[in-house]
Amino acid sequence: MMKRNLSPHSFIKHTLNRWKQEADGEDCGGPEPARNSDLDRHLQPVSEDNSLDSTETDDSDCDWTQTNIQSNVDGQKTSEAPETDIRSSTKERPFPCSYCGKRFSLKGNLNRHIRDHTGERPFPCTGCDKSFKDSGSLTAHMRCHTGEQPYSCLFCGKNFSGRGNMTRHMRIHTGEKPFTCSVCNKSFHVKEHLNRHMKYHTGEKPFSCSVCGKGCAQKTDLKKHMRVHTGEKPFSCPFCGKCCAEKGDLTKHMRVHTGEKPFSCNICGKSCAQKGSLKIHMRVHTGEKPFSCSVCGKCFTVTGHLKRHMKLHTADSQAAESADMYAAKVQPNVDTDEPSNTS
Repeated sequence: MMKRNLSPHSFIKHTLNRWKQEADGEDCGGPEPARNSDLDRHLQPVSEDNSLDSTETDDSDCDWTQTNIQSNVDGQKTSEAPETDIRSSTKERPFPCSYCGKRFSLKGNLNRHIRDHTGERPFPCTGCDKSFKDSGSLTAHMRCHTGEQPYSCLFCGKNFSGRGNMTRHMRIHTGEKPFTCSVCNKSFHVKEHLNRHMKYHTGEKPFSCSVCGKGCAQKTDLKKHMRVHTGEKPFSCPFCGKCCAEKGDLTKHMRVHTGEKPFSCNICGKSCAQKGSLKIHMRVHTGEKPFSCSVCGKCFTVTGHLKRHMKLHTADSQAAESADMYAAKVQPNVDTDEPSNTS
């Protein structure tokens, strides 16, 4: 009942206060960290070295250690942090990667990172042919087979199989975007999204088409490109049945039926169905004419106008060529018709 009556933010605050009161009251058995483990499970941030699929830690493979913060009688907090945690909190990273130079505060994190370079996956799944670089990733993956979803969002109640997935989902509610591009300052909810975005700045295209060799920055881009070769059009219009290769193309097409025009000019208020149409319309106000004729230099607002204009030069050129050809044919006849001098 309390969860339904309170807003998500109020519910979280209520839960924190309730657990604090339980911690300050009589000991009902069990260590304090165990009683607070549910909160830790929901709110603990994802480790910077975890991948999207790795949502657990492997105790046998790393030297991660949690800092236990306990409240004493006077209400002060005492930290029982081992040496490894102190080193981590001071941002020391004494373990460098021999492949890329990236540094880590814990050797276990380095060991897992090195497997990204070597491709080693020593933890195989018994239910399928997948293998993983750490036992935590395997544990999370096994939930795909079991259907277990032990992590739930405190805002909307949505369940997740991995803590990392739940933590990333929570950022939708909080609006947090902790990963920022160093080039354009665009921010992202997930580090992997930032990594993919950075490829557009670096020009890296690690995914190549097996048919034509075209390189793509993202795996999804390659998947879309392959439809050019296969002819696949998996997105169909429910109104007319027209099929599109990309979902975005179908969304644009649907506006023909719905009449939706979501893009409005901030100067005159004209609405457009497509973002590209609004961009072209804005040139009426700005006077921009980015398309110029290579023959006479005349400029145009859209490529269609330039193409029509170029036909005038093509027609003039063809007429001039025809005149030259005609003159070439007539000239020899004129020479032969001239009277000869018989003086």
